[in-house]
Amino acid sequence: MRSRAIYVETSIRADVDAVWDATQDPAQHVRWDVRFSRISPVGVTVAGASTFTYERRVPFHTVRGSGVSLGEKTGLDGARTSALRFQTEDRLSPIAAGRGYWRYVADGREVTLFVTGYDYNPGWGVLDVVVRPLLGWATAWSFDRLRIWLETGVPPERWPLWSVFWWWRSDRPRASRCLRAPRGRSRRDDHLADAPPSLAALPDPEVIR
Repeated sequence: MRSRAIYVETSIRADVDAVWDATQDPAQHVRWDVRFSRISPVGVTVAGASTFTYERRVPFHTVRGSGVSLGEKTGLDGARTSALRFQTEDRLSPIAAGRGYWRYVADGREVTLFVTGYDYNPGWGVLDVVVRPLLGWATAWSFDRLRIWLETGVPPERWPLWSVFWWWRSDRPRASRCLRAPRGRSRRDDHLADAPPSLAALPDPEVIR
């Protein structure tokens, strides 16, 4: 994957268990993440990884794909990670196949640093020059939507995607509240270099089927 990876980071005033539950449960995940309309668990591999299918509904079409993920709670400092691989054969999808991770870091003050880094093979060729920034924005907007939910209790459904135009609401989700690169680094850096080792060990989804 030659294109630069997408990175998003946010700080959430909630304990790591709350962030973990809201992001690892497929039913909760789709409530705040605008990139998915549905995530359905399929099974568990012999290595303990979870397999799933996903959907993203857009006008007149639904993109469907499959994936495999592995969450780990092994950090001595309370840190947790979740590695992911996904793919679709839908030619209308802007993403053909991808990989990435989530990292959860508790700072001891009931604040959780929630980070993602991911990359993908473009499905639309040269149009990825437009798609990639939009996906980065959508990820950051979704992360802030999650933050608002966990910090205030306001459900994600209160903030539909078109709420980005509610300029009179200062409390609406904003992608600009998230970091798009680690402090002191550039968006053009390799943000998969810090991925957990479990990502390299995950099989491609089509290998599992």
